[in-house]
Amino acid sequence: MVVKKGITGNVGKGCIYLIVLFLGLICLLPLLNILAISFSSSDAAAANVVGFVPVKFTTAAYKKIMDDSQFWRSFGISVFRVAAGLILNIVLIVLMAYPLSKSEREFRGRSIYMNLLIFAMLFSGGMIPSYLVIKNLGLINTVWALVLPGAVPIFSVVMVMNFFIGIPKSLEEAAVIDGATPMQVLSKVYIPCSKPVIATIALFSIVGNWNDFFGGLIYMTKVANYPLQTYIQSLSIQLEDILNSGGSLSSLVNAMEVSKQNLNAAKIVVSVIPLLLIYPLLQKYLITGIVMGSVKE
Repeated sequence: MVVKKGITGNVGKGCIYLIVLFLGLICLLPLLNILAISFSSSDAAAANVVGFVPVKFTTAAYKKIMDDSQFWRSFGISVFRVAAGLILNIVLIVLMAYPLSKSEREFRGRSIYMNLLIFAMLFSGGMIPSYLVIKNLGLINTVWALVLPGAVPIFSVVMVMNFFIGIPKSLEEAAVIDGATPMQVLSKVYIPCSKPVIATIALFSIVGNWNDFFGGLIYMTKVANYPLQTYIQSLSIQLEDILNSGGSLSSLVNAMEVSKQNLNAAKIVVSVIPLLLIYPLLQKYLITGIVMGSVKE
């Protein structure tokens, strides 16, 4: 019976591994196809004959994107936007979630604030009022127009607040007995125990700020101020413009080396690479426990 149970358990594990492998391939194969298209020739991509291996290998699409000073300017804008947005998000979310994690007895008016937050999360002001506010503040064509509107994501505030509620009260009581102030309790007790949830909201912030291109279209009127995602969305191959402007034969040939399919695939690859580099650094905090070094009650 023990042998049969062992065999059955191994078969079950094998089935689970096969299912996970199959699901992983479903997620991976489209990315491999996009990568192959970005390195394939324009005629092969247009003919839709590219599978998982590049056809007539070329890097013309990446040259089209990267041999451009505006690309690197937009890249720097996006990096600054991500860094500034990450710092603002974490600081403001933690400072808002900490008092909201207290009871009504400790924080009078807590229910009022929570109702306002939930209402703001469910019903936004809309695109036009948001634009008018940014314009009246004089933030059009500045990077702060991309950072400040999303400085306090309510969903992340609720997530951190619920995590703070789950931290044992004995830790805070011990710190208060030792003479700690509320800010010291937050910085010495709550934040060290909250690495997993802080890593989660940090990942949300990085991905959201990096992938957003619509904000650049709304708040930026100059291409020089575009973030990376907005700029690469604006790239296109305009053969008619080259012909109408009397472009040379060499410029026409260079433009024909890249098709719309190549350029779009290269955009996706360039956009995904930074996130693929950052995600493994934060993933360990998402896996290694919920409350680290705390006393269980």
